Amino acid sequence: MTALRATAPRTPLGRRFGLLMGALLLSSLGNGLCFPFTSIYISQLLGLGGRAAGGYFIAMATASFAAALAGGPLADRGSPHRVGALGAAALAAGYALLAPAGSVPLVLASGLCVGVGFGLFYASIVGIVDTAVPESGRRAAFAIRHIVNNAGIGLGSVAAGLALHGADTPAGTLRWLYLANGLAALPLIAVILGVRPRARTAARERPGGAQPSGPGPTYRSLLRARPMALLILAQALFAIVGFTQIEATVPLLLHDRMAVTLGWVSVVVAANSFALIALQPLLRGRLERLPETVVLAGGPVLWAVAFGCGLGAALAGQAAPAAVRYGLLLAFAVVFAAGELMYSSAFYPLLLRWSGEEAVGRASALASLAWNLGTASGPPIGLFIVAHASATGGWLALALGAAAAFAVTAALRGRAADT
Repeated sequence: MTALRATAPRTPLGRRFGLLMGALLLSSLGNGLCFPFTSIYISQLLGLGGRAAGGYFIAMATASFAAALAGGPLADRGSPHRVGALGAAALAAGYALLAPAGSVPLVLASGLCVGVGFGLFYASIVGIVDTAVPESGRRAAFAIRHIVNNAGIGLGSVAAGLALHGADTPAGTLRWLYLANGLAALPLIAVILGVRPRARTAARERPGGAQPSGPGPTYRSLLRARPMALLILAQALFAIVGFTQIEATVPLLLHDRMAVTLGWVSVVVAANSFALIALQPLLRGRLERLPETVVLAGGPVLWAVAFGCGLGAALAGQAAPAAVRYGLLLAFAVVFAAGELMYSSAFYPLLLRWSGEEAVGRASALASLAWNLGTASGPPIGLFIVAHASATGGWLALALGAAAAFAVTAALRGRAADT
């Protein structure tokens, strides 16, 4: 298999995938308009207080957990496209409800709808993307999906900042932004249903055209398989030690412990986003020549190197030449982006292969739940580190977290040989 990958030409991903990514870009741009401001909007601008804001997020998390568990089997038994379209519709309704919200019941209803939307959407999106591309294009497709999601949120955040800058009535402006976010999810519904295949392709059919018998693997049986259990654990660790740390901990570490200005913090974050876009076409061919388990294990290795660049900048201190200090921080952003691409190009193809076609929805739901667990626990862990450690200690702690993720992915490599 490895030899075949080394000589295989790049696979065109096709028009259906392009349409899907365009709709996902628009939807994630809508999310970027709003997600940094929700707690401020509910508690302060609407005057409902912190308890209402907390209730919103609790309702969203609870509904997302339940919807993901229910959506996985639904996607496996029927069509992931119907489940995904329903999830996108719930997201549109949930965000639109926050536009006229002025009472706690409406806020909670919005949180429930958004939670249901995320749960159903992430239980189905892996199957939706997979059916839109040839099997040989899976790795590139999921890497591009990761870039599209980040690019949309980044563009939306910039647009929101421009809209809110100097606004006389921030609450009124945000109402329009939440309405725009809801509307941005509507094209996604149409595209998901529009790219739905009429029939399975011959490459995806079982030998002899046999159809699955019975309900397929359960959540319990999936987790009893050691490679799948390790893969789900790796998903949680990737969120805890990687993605949430660059979003929540690293900016605070730079600003509070290393006296890096907010302008340079923004430059580092932006460099990470631009590096994702620039590196994908450069790394795509190289990554596709390697087994997925090797690529997945390489992600946290690169993150450890990236955190080492940050450590170098911290050790250099403010007395070092600016080119050295900020060059190391930009190197951190670029190397971390390369690790992100390794994760995104390997994780979901492995998930698809090890779950089997009859359990893609359930496996996707488990991955979504692991991700939610990681994104909920990662920021508090990181903020605790920043509060109780020096800049040097903070970077070392982040590198140790990456090492823990590598240990799990290395065990994964040992447990399952690539096919």
